[in-house]
Amino acid sequence: MFVPIADINPLEHIRRPYVTYALIAANVLVFGLLQRGIAGAPAEAGMVSFGAIPAVVSGAAVLPDGYLTLPPSLTLFTYMFLHGGWLHLLGNMAFLWVFADNVEDAMGHLRFLAFYLLCGAAAGLAHVLAQPDAEAPLVGASGAVAGVIAAYLVLHPNIRLWALVLMKIPLKVPAYLIIGVWLAVQLWQAISTGDADTAWWAHLGGFAAGALLVTVMRRRDVALFDPDPSGVPSVPGEGKR
Repeated sequence: MFVPIADINPLEHIRRPYVTYALIAANVLVFGLLQRGIAGAPAEAGMVSFGAIPAVVSGAAVLPDGYLTLPPSLTLFTYMFLHGGWLHLLGNMAFLWVFADNVEDAMGHLRFLAFYLLCGAAAGLAHVLAQPDAEAPLVGASGAVAGVIAAYLVLHPNIRLWALVLMKIPLKVPAYLIIGVWLAVQLWQAISTGDADTAWWAHLGGFAAGALLVTVMRRRDVALFDPDPSGVPSVPGEGKR
């Protein structure tokens, strides 16, 4: 198993990935302050009120009295800023840190924000379609992050990333290999496992949305499937810091 920890892929169009920074900050703040992650376990009321519950989104159930009720369609956006624990949060933010800045660079700030939210919503819908009667709330940025990972693969498949192999050995590995292994695991788990604790179909839905959306939301001068593994821009630009 590969765990990506860094890449050397300079930015060409933006000085800083401000939306990426803002998304990471928003996820951390929501967990630490609103979900009470600093003081203890995440608050159940927030998970139920703002998480995407498939049975509620599909219309098969309604929230009981005592919970803040949002329009079910809105929870397809709010759920992606909630997390079930610190490890859940840190894992998603680590992937976002490695992959999102170059995707934001390829799209621009506002289009990247729209892209991220659309991937997260598509992931939530995929989960609802897979389990329309489930009553457990879907939470986490994994689906939106999966869309970012897909976009990175479509844009920069040959970039070599620093990754931990078997959680302990640092190696430089092509992005297509790391992401390919990750995708294969998601597909295998979605098809074969009975584990309902992880929303595998949400990951796949977000990935599919990201792979499609990047083709139309990228800047016109940004090529797909860049063959250059060096990460050196074709025109002078500012590198990743």
